[in-house]
Amino acid sequence: MQNTLTVVLAGGMGSRLSPLTDDRAKPAVAFGGKYRIIDFTLTNCLHSGLRRILVLTQYKSHSLQKHLRDAWSIFNPELGEYITVVPPQMRKGGKWYEGTADAIYHNLWLLARSGAEYVVVLSGDHIYRMDYAPMLEEHKANRAELTIACMDVPKQEAKEFGVLAIDEQDRVVSFVEKPIEPPTMPNLPDRSLASMGIYIFSMHTLTQALVEDADNPHSSHDFGKDIIPKLIDRRSVYAYQFGNDKGRVDKDRYWRDVGTIDSFYEANMDLLEPV
Repeated sequence: MQNTLTVVLAGGMGSRLSPLTDDRAKPAVAFGGKYRIIDFTLTNCLHSGLRRILVLTQYKSHSLQKHLRDAWSIFNPELGEYITVVPPQMRKGGKWYEGTADAIYHNLWLLARSGAEYVVVLSGDHIYRMDYAPMLEEHKANRAELTIACMDVPKQEAKEFGVLAIDEQDRVVSFVEKPIEPPTMPNLPDRSLASMGIYIFSMHTLTQALVEDADNPHSSHDFGKDIIPKLIDRRSVYAYQFGNDKGRVDKDRYWRDVGTIDSFYEANMDLLEPV
């Protein structure tokens, strides 16, 4: 997938995981013994054929950088493969990253020099197994400008996520961040489609959206709150449902945002389940 660049957002503080995050970023927290949380996202990339990866760091990043150096020096630069750590470069007025969209905006120069047509945007702090390749193929087949990975959850749980409403062709017609009354799925009044924070953009669309957002003084520079809702009205935006029968990964539908000590403990205990 030489025409695709992957950006992993890995600068989160993870304050609700304190004290585990007192000395390291959330993606660098140990999980399942010898692994780190970010290993799940990077392993998904490896098995999906995504071998050009930028990892955007910020908060207490030394532990994460050391882990990437020691555990992930497996790609071949001679074949154009790499995992590159990108701390804030202060290229946009000497500021730190101020949101998920702003983090990528600061590094548009790296996106431009990559020559990629598509950009896969991932979070480095979720526990799940996914093949991104069929999502990318669906993005191309739909001639989409943005594809959002989502999964159906009980309506009451959807209040903690960005929630999508789609039509019969899986085209996104609305996106609401943490709604009080989440929209439900067609013919399923007790289920909602929650965004997983996994996006595939066409390069030109992402670049234009980030430049527009950076010029808006009222924006919080966040994908869910600012970028996606505006794109839905003007661009071709589709949903990709996680856990279908496409790709090399079985339909286990396991995805966890280990944002609290309790959820982190429960996800570790899930490793002891027979399946």
